[in-house]
Amino acid sequence: MTATTALVFGAGKATSSNRAGMTLMNDQVGEVIAQVMKDKAGVTVTYLPSMIRIDGEGRTDFVYDEFAEALGEEEGSFTSADLEESMSTHYGRMIHEDDRTIMFANPEDAAEYLGFDLTPLATADVPEARTASE
Repeated sequence: MTATTALVFGAGKATSSNRAGMTLMNDQVGEVIAQVMKDKAGVTVTYLPSMIRIDGEGRTDFVYDEFAEALGEEEGSFTSADLEESMSTHYGRMIHEDDRTIMFANPEDAAEYLGFDLTPLATADVPEARTASE
């Protein structure tokens, strides 16, 4: 990795970027996904020699029917499996829905979306650890 690449992606920063995204293969499907995503608010598309990076602020929705339409396919034909086939890696909290994949930058936002309670348990509610001799 060159110094320029590290600066582009913020490597070495000690603070949260409030971004989440994915890296796609730089192929026909990856290009179509990038074209659909590039005009969305808060989304940045970066082209690299063998991959396409899509970064979004806070929350980014990858809506399958938008990709199917851009590919000239029928509604409902593009699925999470198709997205994952083109995806090399991702960062952030990923949630698959029937019609989209959602990337959250903050785990708290993803937990709230899913209805998870992140309230820590009181120490009285946590069972004590047992030793091997017990």
